[in-house]
Amino acid sequence: MGDDSEWMKLSIDQKCEHKLWKARVNGYEEALKLFQKIEDEKSPEWSKYLGLIKKFVTDSNAVAQLKGLEAALAYVENAHVAGKTTGEVTSGVVNKVFNQPKARAKELGIDICLMYIEIEKGEPVQEELLKGLDNKNPKIIVACIETLRKALSEYGSKIISLKPIIKVLPKLFESREKAVRDEAKLLAVEIYRWIRDALRPPLQNINSVQLKELEEEWVKLPPTAPKQTRFLRSQQELKAKFEQQQAAGGDADGGGDDGDEAVPQVDAYELLEAVEILSKLPKDFYDKIEAKKWQERKEALEAVEMLVKNPKLEAGDYADLVKVLKKVVGKDTNVMLVALAAKCLAGLATGLRKKFGQYAGQVVPTILEKFKEKKPQVVQALQEAIDAIFLTTTLQNVSEDILAVMDNKNPTIKQQTSLFIARSFRHCTPSSLPKSLLKPFCAALLKHINDSAPEVRDAAFEALGTALKVAGEKAVNPFLTDVDKLKLDRIKECAEKVELAYGKITSGGADKKECKPAAGKTLVLSGAAGDKDTKDASVKSGPLKKAPAAKSGGPPKKGKPAAAGGTGGAGTKGKKGSETKEIFEPELSIEVCEERASSVLPASCIQQLDSGNWKERLACMEEFQKAVELMERSEMPCQALVRMLAKKPGWKETNFQVMQMKLHIVALIAQKGNFSKTSAQIVLDGLVDKIGDVKCGSNAKEAMTAIAEACLLPWTAEQAMSMAFSQKNPKNQSETLNWLSNAIKEFGFSGLNVKAFISNVKTALAATNPAVRTAAITLLGVMYLYVGPPLRMFFEDEKPALLSQIDAEFEKMQGQTAPAPTRGTSRHIGGSGDDGEEGDEQEDIGNDVVDLLPRTEISDKITSELVSKIGDKNWKIRKEGLDEVTSIINDAKFIEPNIGELPAALKCRLNDSNKILVQQTLSILQQLAMAMGPNIRQHVKNLGIPIITVLGDSKNNVRAAALATVNAWTEQTGMKEWLEGEDLSEELKKENPFLRQELLGWLADKLPTLRSVPSDLLLCVPHLYSCLEDRNGDVRKKAQDALPFFMMHLGFEKMAKATGKLKPTSKDQVLAMLEKAKAIMPAKPAAPAKASSRVVGGTAPAKFQSASAPTEDSGSNTMEPKPDPKKAKVGGATSKAKGAQGKKVPSKPNLKEDDDKSGPVFIMVPNGKEQRMKDEKGLKVLKWNFTTPRDEYIEQLKTQMSSCVARWLQDEMFHTDFQHHNKALAVMVEHLESEKDGVISCLDLILKWLTLRFFDTNTSVLMKALEYLKLLFTLLSQEEYHLTENEASSFIPYLILKVGESKDVIRRDVRTILNRLCLIYPASKMFTFIMEGTKSKNSKQRAECLEELGCLVESYGMNVCQPTPGKALKEMAIHIGDRDNTVRNAALNTIVTVYNVHGDQVFKLIGNLSEKDMSMLEERIKRSAKRPAAAPVRQAEEKPQRPPSTNTNANMLRKGPPEDMSSRFNQARNMSGHAETAHTVPREFQLDLDEIENDNGTVRCEMPALVQHKLDDIFEPVLIPEPKIRAMSPHFDDMHSNTASTINFVISQVASGDINTSIQALAQIDEVLRQDDKAEAMSGHIDQFLIATFMQLRLIYNTHMADEKLDKDEIVKLYSCIIGNMISLFQIESLAREASTGVLKDLMHGLITLMLDSRVEDLEEGQQVIRSVNLLVVKVLEKSDQTNILSALLVLLQDSLLATASSPKFSELVMKCLWRMVRLLPETINNINLDRILLDIHIFMKVFPKEKLKQCKSEFPIRTLKTLLHTLCKLKGPKILDHLTMIENKNESELEAHLCRVMKHSIDQTGSKTDKETEKGASRTDEKSSKAKVNDILAEIFKKIGSKENTKEGLAELYEYKKKYSDADIEPFLKNSSQFFQSYVERGLRLIEMEREGKGRVPSSTGISPQTEVACVPTSTITVSSSIGNTNGEEVGPSVYLERLKILRQRCGLDNAKQEDRPPLTSLLSKPTAPTVASSTDMLHSKLSQLRESREHYQHLDLDSNQTHSSGIGTTTSSSSSTAANIDDLKKRLERIKSSRK
Repeated sequence: MGDDSEWMKLSIDQKCEHKLWKARVNGYEEALKLFQKIEDEKSPEWSKYLGLIKKFVTDSNAVAQLKGLEAALAYVENAHVAGKTTGEVTSGVVNKVFNQPKARAKELGIDICLMYIEIEKGEPVQEELLKGLDNKNPKIIVACIETLRKALSEYGSKIISLKPIIKVLPKLFESREKAVRDEAKLLAVEIYRWIRDALRPPLQNINSVQLKELEEEWVKLPPTAPKQTRFLRSQQELKAKFEQQQAAGGDADGGGDDGDEAVPQVDAYELLEAVEILSKLPKDFYDKIEAKKWQERKEALEAVEMLVKNPKLEAGDYADLVKVLKKVVGKDTNVMLVALAAKCLAGLATGLRKKFGQYAGQVVPTILEKFKEKKPQVVQALQEAIDAIFLTTTLQNVSEDILAVMDNKNPTIKQQTSLFIARSFRHCTPSSLPKSLLKPFCAALLKHINDSAPEVRDAAFEALGTALKVAGEKAVNPFLTDVDKLKLDRIKECAEKVELAYGKITSGGADKKECKPAAGKTLVLSGAAGDKDTKDASVKSGPLKKAPAAKSGGPPKKGKPAAAGGTGGAGTKGKKGSETKEIFEPELSIEVCEERASSVLPASCIQQLDSGNWKERLACMEEFQKAVELMERSEMPCQALVRMLAKKPGWKETNFQVMQMKLHIVALIAQKGNFSKTSAQIVLDGLVDKIGDVKCGSNAKEAMTAIAEACLLPWTAEQAMSMAFSQKNPKNQSETLNWLSNAIKEFGFSGLNVKAFISNVKTALAATNPAVRTAAITLLGVMYLYVGPPLRMFFEDEKPALLSQIDAEFEKMQGQTAPAPTRGTSRHIGGSGDDGEEGDEQEDIGNDVVDLLPRTEISDKITSELVSKIGDKNWKIRKEGLDEVTSIINDAKFIEPNIGELPAALKCRLNDSNKILVQQTLSILQQLAMAMGPNIRQHVKNLGIPIITVLGDSKNNVRAAALATVNAWTEQTGMKEWLEGEDLSEELKKENPFLRQELLGWLADKLPTLRSVPSDLLLCVPHLYSCLEDRNGDVRKKAQDALPFFMMHLGFEKMAKATGKLKPTSKDQVLAMLEKAKAIMPAKPAAPAKASSRVVGGTAPAKFQSASAPTEDSGSNTMEPKPDPKKAKVGGATSKAKGAQGKKVPSKPNLKEDDDKSGPVFIMVPNGKEQRMKDEKGLKVLKWNFTTPRDEYIEQLKTQMSSCVARWLQDEMFHTDFQHHNKALAVMVEHLESEKDGVISCLDLILKWLTLRFFDTNTSVLMKALEYLKLLFTLLSQEEYHLTENEASSFIPYLILKVGESKDVIRRDVRTILNRLCLIYPASKMFTFIMEGTKSKNSKQRAECLEELGCLVESYGMNVCQPTPGKALKEMAIHIGDRDNTVRNAALNTIVTVYNVHGDQVFKLIGNLSEKDMSMLEERIKRSAKRPAAAPVRQAEEKPQRPPSTNTNANMLRKGPPEDMSSRFNQARNMSGHAETAHTVPREFQLDLDEIENDNGTVRCEMPALVQHKLDDIFEPVLIPEPKIRAMSPHFDDMHSNTASTINFVISQVASGDINTSIQALAQIDEVLRQDDKAEAMSGHIDQFLIATFMQLRLIYNTHMADEKLDKDEIVKLYSCIIGNMISLFQIESLAREASTGVLKDLMHGLITLMLDSRVEDLEEGQQVIRSVNLLVVKVLEKSDQTNILSALLVLLQDSLLATASSPKFSELVMKCLWRMVRLLPETINNINLDRILLDIHIFMKVFPKEKLKQCKSEFPIRTLKTLLHTLCKLKGPKILDHLTMIENKNESELEAHLCRVMKHSIDQTGSKTDKETEKGASRTDEKSSKAKVNDILAEIFKKIGSKENTKEGLAELYEYKKKYSDADIEPFLKNSSQFFQSYVERGLRLIEMEREGKGRVPSSTGISPQTEVACVPTSTITVSSSIGNTNGEEVGPSVYLERLKILRQRCGLDNAKQEDRPPLTSLLSKPTAPTVASSTDMLHSKLSQLRESREHYQHLDLDSNQTHSSGIGTTTSSSSSTAANIDDLKKRLERIKSSRK
C-alpha cells in the first residue's frame, strides 16, 4: 500500500508515465475526465500531454491501453494542438492497437483515426494506414483496410484520396489471407459506390473469379450517388445543411451539392500511374522508321503501339516521335502503316491528354488530308486518332486547319471533315461554341449541303444539325437565312437525332463535365458552361476575341463593345430573325400602292398630292400626317404610303414647307409602321438628296435615323453612303458623313461594315471640299472610339498632312469611352435582351476589323536555309537569320498564322548562350504577336511556354524583355491557353528563384482580371506552396502576393485541401497565410455591365490592342518594357481591376473612375489590421523600420493597402507626382469625418503612408500631411481610440524627425501633433520615442525634443520619465554640454522644469556633472523664478480632460494656458488600466485670494469662475435614490411558490450588460429588502447577489465608464441603485452576516476602486455617489460577520501590496478600513473566530516578513499589523496564544514570537518601543548624552542622508539636531565627503529652514502627485516636511486644526454643529461643473464648509499626519514648489474680503 500512496500524490501527467500499470490506469482515467472538462480547446493544459498521447495508445498493459485509448480519443477530439500528434499516434494505433485481441481496442483505434481525419489530418492518417498494409501481421492489414473503408464511407471520396488506395488494391486481392481478401473486397465495393466505373480499369488485371464476385456486388449497389455523412471541422456549414436534410426527410434536396459533385470528381485516368515510354523506345527506332523496307518500319511502329497502349503516359518531349508518326501518316505509301501510325497517335493523345495539345496543330492537317484514303480500316484509324487528338485541344485551336481542308476537292476529305466537325461539336457547349466559331464553320458547311456528292451533303447536314442542337436555334438561325425549307427541315431532323457528349454523361470513367475536360478537352468556363453572364473574352474564343479578360487595360475606347457583351451564342441577332420576315417584302406596283393608300387616307388627300398649288399640297400633307398618326401599326401599308409621298413631284418638291412636312411623315411611318428595307429603298435616295439642304436637312436626317431604327443602322448606313458618294454634291456627302457620326453614337457600332465605310471615307478624305474632309475625319474619330488603334492602319499611306489631322482627331478621343447606345436596341429583339444582341453584334465588328487587315502569307519565305541559319553554330550567322526574320515580319506587317518551321527554330534560340540573341528572339516573338494577332494562340504551347522559361534568366534585362513578350502575347491570346494543361505548373515547379518570382508576379497581375480560369490552375497550387517557403525572400513575397488571386478563382476550400500533402509545420504556416489571404481576397471581376459604355475589368476586345498607345500595361513595341515588371506586379488586384484604366492614372478620369469615386475610400476588412500586426510580428512582412524608405517598403505598403483603400485613391497616393499626393490628402481630409471606422481600421497603413511623405522634399505635401494629422488625432481622441504599439512605433519616430525641420511653421505643427498624440498614446511611451530623438545629429531636432520632454514632465509629472527618472535625467543632462547653444538652453530649461516639479532630488538623479555644466545648471535654477501655480495645476490633471472647446469654464478656472489642457490625458489608465488619483486639493476649492483682495468693495458680477456648491446636504443623512421602475417587477407576493428561482433570475439580471435591465432587477430586490416580512426570502442568496453586484461594478468601471456614447446620468442612476440596495442589505444584520469572506473581499475591492475612480468625481452627481459609497463601506464593516470582513480585509491588503499595478491609495484605504475594524474590536472580540484571523495574519507575515515590510515605501502596513496584534493582545491577554491552532507549523511562524514579545512587554509595563526606525523621535537624544553617543547619533543621521531611501528623513533629523545642539560640530562628518555631497546637505538644511521659518505655516497640498512622492523618498513621520509644521518636529494632531477651524467659523458667524461621526473614506475630488453665479456669502459658506469637512477627515480617520491626502489641507515633501499661506494668513485674508464685501 505504501507504493500506492506514493503515486496517488503525483500529478495526472506523471501518473500517465508511471512504471506501475495501476498508476497509469488511474492517470488515464483522470486524464479522460480532465480532457472532457477543459472547455477551451486552446487551453495551455493540452500542451502538457502532447508528448504523452503516443504512450497512451501504445501502453504495454492491455487494461491500461484501453483506458489510454479512451483518453487519447477525448484528447484528439477536444485539443487544439492534437493535430501535431497525428503521425506518431496513428502509427502507434496501427502497430500496437490493431494487433490486440480485444475488439474494443480495435474499435477505439479506428475511432481515433477517424477523429484525426475530422480535425483535418486525413493525409497523414491515410499515409500511416497505407504503411500498415505492408505489415506482416494480417490482423493489422485487415484493421487498416477496415479503417480506410469506414473513413471513405463516412467522409467520402473528396476527403479520402482514392488514388493511393486503388494503387494497392490489386496487391490486397492477391493476399494469401482470406480475411484480407474479404476486407479488400468490401473496400472495393465501397470505392465503387463513390467513383463507379472509374474503378474498373485499375482492377482489370485481378483474378477473374474475384472480378466476377465484385461485379455481382457492384450491381447490387443503389444507383443514387452516395453522400458524405461525417464532416470535417471546417465543413460545419455542410454538416448543418446535411442535418437539415435528414430532418426534412432524408434526401429532400435530391442529393445536395456535395453529393452531386462527388460522383464525377474521380476519373479513371487520374487513378492510374503514369508510365514513362520515351526511354523504352527501341534504340534504333528512329533509324528503323526511316528504313526503306516496310517491314522494318512496321516493327518500329508496333513497338510504339505496344508502349502507347498504357492508358496514362508520363509527360515528356514527344516532339520527335510525333514528327515521325506524322510523316508516316502523311507520306508513307503503305496504307497499313498509315493506319498503324494513326493508332499510335491516338494512343499518345489518349495517354497524354492535354499534354498532347501542343502537338495537335502539327498533326490535324495531315490526318485530315489523309482522309482521301478509301480503305475502311485506315479511315477508322484516322477517325479514332483525330477524335482522340481533338480531346487534347480545343476546337478554337484547330479551327483554322479544319476550315482550310473544307475547300478541298476530294469528296471523301470533305465528308470525313464534316463528320469530324459533327463529332467535335458534340463535345462542345453553347459557351465553347461561340458565334465567332459558328460563323466560319456554318459558312463552310452550307457550301457542302449543296455539294454534288450525297455523302458530303449528309455529313454537312449532320454537322449543322449538331451545331443547332448544341448552340440552339437562336445562335445558328442567322446563318441559315438563305437555306430553303427542305434543307432546313433536314438539318432540324438531324439535330433531333444528335446525342450530346456532355448531356448524357452521369457517371462513368471520364469526367466529362461540360467539355469533357477529363479527356483532355479544356473546359472553357470551368463548371459554368453556358452561363449567360459569363460570356467574356475567355469564352468567346473567336479567332481573335480570346482574352480581353487577361489584359489589364487597353485604351478605354474599346470599352463599349466589350462592356455590352452578352450571352454565348444565344443572343445572336434576334434582329436578323425579325428582319428575315420583312427583308423580302415584294415591291408593289404603283396601282396596288394607290389602292392600299386610298383605303387608309382621305380621298381629298390623294387627289391633292400632285396639285399645282403648293398650299393644297401643304394641306394634303397635313391630312396625310394626321392619318398616319392615327393609324395602327398592323394596318399601316408602309410601302404604299411612301410610294404616295415619292409620287410626282416626290423628292423634287420645290416648296420647302411641303418638303419638310413630307420628310417628317417619312420619319413617322418608319417609326410607327412595320417598315421594310423595300420601303426604305424607295425613300432613301430622296432623303440623301435633301440631307444637304439648309432648310430640310434636319428633317431628312430625322427620317434617316427613323429608317435606321427600323431597318438597322448597318444596312441604312451602307445604302446612304453609297448613294451620297455616287452623286457629286459635296454638301450631301459631308452631311451624310455627319449624320453617320451621330448615328453611330446613338446606335452603337454593332454590325457596321467597316470595309465599305473605309473605302468611302478614303474617297471623302481625297475630296477637294474641306467640309467633306472634315466630316470624314470626324467620322473616323467616332469610329476610333469603337475600333481603337487598328483603325489607323488603313490610312497609313495617306499624305502626312492629312495623317496628322487624323492623329489629332484620334488623340482627342484618346481618353474617352464610347457612349452607350440609346437607339436601335429595343425593336426586333424579341426575347434576346439587349446585351445578347449587342454582344454578338459587337463580336462581328471585332472580327470585321481583324478580317480587314490584309494578312500576308510568309511561310514560303521561311525557307529551310533561313531555318538552318537560325540554328547555325556561329552566333553571327544565327544573328543574320534572326535579322532576316525581323525584316520579313516588318515588311509583311500582318501575317497569316502559318509560319512553317519558324516556331521550332525560334524556340531553340530562346535558350541561346548569347543573351543578345535571346533578347532579339524575344523582340521577334513580340513582333510576331502583333503581326499575327489573336491567331498567335495556336503557338502558345510550342512557343509561348518557352518564353516563360526565359523569365528564369539571371539577367534582369532579359527577364524584363521576356515579361514584355509574354504580356504582348497574352494581350492577343488571352490567358486561357496559358493556364490550360500542366505547362505552367511545370515551369513553376523548377526551383529557379528568378523564374518563380517573375512568373508569380505575372500571375498575380493577370489572375485578378479573369472572370474564370481553367481548372488546371489547381496544378500550380502545390508549387505555389513550395514558393511560400522558398529560401529566396522575393519568391516568398511574390507567392504571398499571388495567393489571394489563386484563391479568388479556386476558392479557399480547394486551396486548403491542397495543403494536405505538406509537412505538418509547413501546413500550419501555409494555412495561416491562406486565412490571411482569405481576408484580403478580391471578388472576381463582374460580368460586363449591360449597355454601358464603360470598360469593365479590362474586357475590351483583344484585337484592338495591337497598336495601343503607351497607356497600356505592357504596351506595344513602342514602350520600353523594363519598368513594367515592377509596375505590373505592384498591386495585383489593385491596379488591374481598374480595367482599361490599367496604370493610366494621369489620364483624364473616365466615367469608370468617376463612378468609383462615389464609394468609400477606406474599405473595412474584418481583422485586417490585426492580421497585419501578426504578420509584422511573425516577420512575414518587413518591419516598418528604415532610415530612408526603400522600394520594397513602398511595394509592401501598396500591397497591404490594395484590399482596404479605394483603387483610385491608392493610385493618387502612390503616384510619382507630388500634386497627386496633395489630391490624395485632400480626399482623405474630406472623408475623415464620414468614414471614421474605415480610417481607424486602416490607421496603421495611413500612418505608414504619411511617414513616407515625411521623406518627400516637397513642403506643400508635408504641410498638408501635418494638417491632416492634426485633424486625424483630434478625431481619434474624440473617439477615445488608443494607438497600438505597432502604429506608434512605425509612425512616431518619423514624426519626430520632422521636429528638426528648418521651417518654423512645420516645427510648430509637429509639436502640436506631438501634443495631441499624448491624448491617444501614453505620455510615458511617447517620452521614450522623444528621448530617442534627442540623439539625432540635427541640432534643431535635439533642442525641440528636449523642450518637448520638459513639457511632458511638466504636464504629467516625473512618472513619464522612462525607463526611470534617474536614467532619463542623466540622458537629458548630457546635452547641457552640447556644442549648440539652443540645445544647451533647451536641456537647461528642461531640467529646471523638472526641478520645479521635483526639487533638489533632481541633483541626486542627475548624478555627476562636470563643474562647468553644474554651475550653468545652478545658475539657471537660481534665475528661474518659481511659478507655483503652473506645475501643480497640471499635475493634478492626471485625469482625462475634454478638449478645450468643450469646457470654457474649465479654462477660466485654470491658470495654466488653455492649450495645455488638450494634452492632459488619463495617462495612468492608458498604461495599466487603473487610474491613480492625484492627491491634491480640487481646483475649485483653491481660493484665488489675490484676485479677491484686489477687488475693492464694489460688488461685480464676475463670479462665474467660482462654482456654487450647496454642501449643506452633505451633512444630511444620505438619501437612497428611489428606483423608478417599480411597475415592472415580477410580483414577489406569490413568492412562496417559486421564490428561489425568481430571485435567482432577478439576481442574474443584476450583472446584465444592459443598464436598464440591471436597474430594474435592483429595484425589484430593493423592494424585497425594504419589507421586513419579505426580506428573509433573500436568505441563502446573499453571496450570489453580492457577486452579481461587484460584477456589475466591474462592468461599469471597465466598460460603461469608458463608453463615450453612454449617458453618464444612466451610470449615476445605476450606481445609486447598487449602493441603495447594498445599504438596505447591510442594515439587515441577519442577511449581512451571510456574506462570505471571498465575496466580501471582492465587494470591498469593488467599492474602494469606485471611491478612487477619478472619472466618477467628474460626473455631476459623482460626489454624492462617493459619499454614499463611504456610508456603505462603514455599514459593511459594522454589519458583516466580523471574522469574515476582517479576514477579507487582510487578504485584500496582502493582494494590494503584492500587486505592482495597485495604487498606494488603494492599500491606504484598505488599511483605514482595518483601523476602523481595530476600533470596533473591543465590542466585537467575542464574536470573532480568532483562530482564523491569526491564521490570516500568519499567512500575511509569511508573505511579508518584517524585513520585507520595512522595505515598503510606506510604513503604514507594518504599523497597521502591529496595531492589530497589539489590540488583540490587549483584549485577550495571554489567552491569545491559545488561538494559534490553525497554524500548521507554529515554530516557523513569526507571529507566535511577535505575540510573545508583545505579551512580555505589556506585562513588564515598560511600553518600550519595538521598532526604533519607525517610531517618532528616534533622533531626539538626551541633552546629557556623552560625546561618543553624539558621534553615534550623527553617524546614524549621516548614514541616513547617504542612503537613497532615507535621505529626506536624515536631513530633517540633522536639522532638528543642529537646532537642539547649536554648538554641535558636524564638520568632521562633512569633510570626508565629496563637494557635491557637502553642497547637497547645505542646500537641504537651507530648504528645511526656509520651509519652517513661518511657525505653524502649512505647506500647500497642491504640490505633488502621489507617484512623485513614492518615487522619491518613503515619507517618515520624523521628516519635518511631512509633519504639519511645528518647529520641534512634534506631531500636531488634527485637533489643533479643528480648534482653529472653530474659531474661524465663529468669526464668520457660522455654527459649529457637529457632523454625524462617520469617516468619509475618500477624497471628494471633483471637476469644475457648469458655472453658476454665486453670492459672496454663498461662496464663503461653500469654502468654509469644505474646509471643515477636510479637517474632520483627519479627526475621524486618525490619519497619520504624513498622508498627502487629496481632500485635506494635506502635506507635501520638501520639494514642493509652492508654499501657500498658512491658516492664519488665510483667515486674515478671508476677513478682509468679508469686510470689503459688506
